[in-house]
Amino acid sequence: MINVGQINRLEVVKIADFGVFLDAGEYGSALLPNRFVPNETEVGQTVDAFLYFDSENQIAATTEQPIAKVGEWGLMKIEGVNSIGAFANWGIKGKDLLIPFSEQRGRLALGQTILVYVYTDKASGRIVGTTKFNKWLDNTPSQYTKNQQVDLIIAERSDLGFKAIVNGQHWGMIFPSDVFGKLFIGKKLKGFIKNVREDGKIDLALQKVGVAKMDDLSSKIVDTLEKKGGFLPLSDKSSPEAIFAEFRTSKGTFKKSIGGLYKQGVIVIEKEGIRLV
Repeated sequence: MINVGQINRLEVVKIADFGVFLDAGEYGSALLPNRFVPNETEVGQTVDAFLYFDSENQIAATTEQPIAKVGEWGLMKIEGVNSIGAFANWGIKGKDLLIPFSEQRGRLALGQTILVYVYTDKASGRIVGTTKFNKWLDNTPSQYTKNQQVDLIIAERSDLGFKAIVNGQHWGMIFPSDVFGKLFIGKKLKGFIKNVREDGKIDLALQKVGVAKMDDLSSKIVDTLEKKGGFLPLSDKSSPEAIFAEFRTSKGTFKKSIGGLYKQGVIVIEKEGIRLV
């Protein structure tokens, strides 16, 4: 089955001076220009190519990787605005992504960088973008459990914290007390379910909550000490930045973990760092 807006494995059916033609099934033949054709490509071979519609609404192929395929979110820069909408740099040379005015939550301006969801418009069949995410999220009940690891995309910043897209399906919130490291719109990272409220709203954390979090970090500290000869120049006096760079966790959590390891007799805490017993 051919999927426009996705990467497909397509057979080479014809070779021309300017490129090769790929079998795009019900869409006919898709031209892959010479600059994207692998060396020594022959008829009958297959090529992994991204399919899209060009400016004349003809099927086209490229081996370039778009910033976001259909059904995905991506951070894009607005390269132009005209009477029908804004055009974002999609990562495909010569083809920007249209974001119609009707799909803009606020008017987009030239040079602006925004998070965009890519989808196929059912009425026109064209691949377009939108900044109106609500109609694509929270359409199914969430079935998450506490401390479940999830994929996050940072989508918005507000006075409450950072609003994130959870597994491409739901909204979630990271409150300031759970933020560490640098977060920015469009950043993709792993996170954890902190709580699912009775109204279905999801609270998120960037590290496991409670005992599970401490156990994971304690194990990671011991593993790192073993790999580094039993000593690590980090302690409860180290800067939050140094601790985050090594363990991707907050200073408070790190202090609790090494305190627990010390009480268990696993490590000793020295002036210059921690050492395995």
